[in-house]
Amino acid sequence: MPPESSTDSSPKSTPSSHLLEGVTVINLGAVGPAARAGRMLADYGARVVMIAPVSKKGALQTKPVYHTYGAGRGFERMRLDLKSEAGVEALLRLVEKADVVIESYRPGVVDRLGVGWEVMSKRNPALVYCSTSGYGQDGPASKWAGHDINYLAMSGFLACTEPREDGGPPIPGATVADSAGGGMHAVLSIMGALVKKSATGQGSFLDVSAAEGILSLMALSLDQYLATGEEAGPRKVLLTGRYAFYDTYEASDGKWVSVGAIEPHFYRNLCELLGLSQFAGDQYADDKQDAIRMAFKAAFLTKTRDEWTDLLAANDTCVAPVLTIPEVVADEHWRARGVFMQAEHEEHGVFDQVSPILAGGVREHPMHAVRTGDDTDTRSLLTEAGLGEDEISQLLEEGAVE
Repeated sequence: MPPESSTDSSPKSTPSSHLLEGVTVINLGAVGPAARAGRMLADYGARVVMIAPVSKKGALQTKPVYHTYGAGRGFERMRLDLKSEAGVEALLRLVEKADVVIESYRPGVVDRLGVGWEVMSKRNPALVYCSTSGYGQDGPASKWAGHDINYLAMSGFLACTEPREDGGPPIPGATVADSAGGGMHAVLSIMGALVKKSATGQGSFLDVSAAEGILSLMALSLDQYLATGEEAGPRKVLLTGRYAFYDTYEASDGKWVSVGAIEPHFYRNLCELLGLSQFAGDQYADDKQDAIRMAFKAAFLTKTRDEWTDLLAANDTCVAPVLTIPEVVADEHWRARGVFMQAEHEEHGVFDQVSPILAGGVREHPMHAVRTGDDTDTRSLLTEAGLGEDEISQLLEEGAVE
């Protein structure tokens, strides 16, 4: 059983109203960057309608496991047959009253389906249309299929990360490209476009590439090479472990601590508390890094991870414990910050999940009741879009919508 969520210690500055209240998002992407963007926009209070293919056309797009993407928290659902004229027209009617559309098809597919930017912007000139893809809407790699690891590879991220034992690039512990390179990239762009829309009434087309989002995160290393020719890589530059003060070290219990004592005063504090003050003046001495690293390794092996955390973390050393996932969800700091909330599934029961935690989001929420069936909000959505009861019944009967 997960630990109980903290309910009484959320930050006092937590807002009580949503930043994106009144914004309607039509999301055609069930997984990946589009789904991440939809999750974040819903967390900020946007009304997010998730569109999936009709079931009669075969398997749906990859169906997320019940607990992923916030367990569908705050999403409305609809199924459309975008290979039928009636299904396309139903979507366009929804778009007329929407603020944002997100899609994640391969470049060119939405135009073939008749639901691309050109068509939709004619129906709604103020629309923000966000296309999410791996490599962008044009360029030699634009049609490549890919996933997170591919986008990290293409951006230089993997080549700068400590290699595994066989010398190859590691598999990262999080889908950085989907979440930050794609999802957060999309949300940032959408919010900027919404500001433009509020000021000018004009819509925008956004070409969000997950790989380009990672390029922006890699800018320190890329800019360094472009300006100086110095190539970042494992142990080559400061932020990839060139110096002993930016590394991870094993403790006596087999657990690990992270060290990031970049500033000289933090480094001096670290050396003194480790009993290694003889190295306090050698922070950037390349010829002494092996000796410093070996001394650090030996020192950290004399206490447990948590003992080192108690001694160092609060004493200006830039040290923090390397937590496992179970330790993260039980950690007193994260519980005090109110970063978890509860959800209930009729089959799987009550479970904790990450709550809306990005800055400016509302953190206090009632328990989320997970929708478990294949029911949709189609009828109410189409009614709101202005379709009559007879029109809706005909669409349902034809199988253009579900």
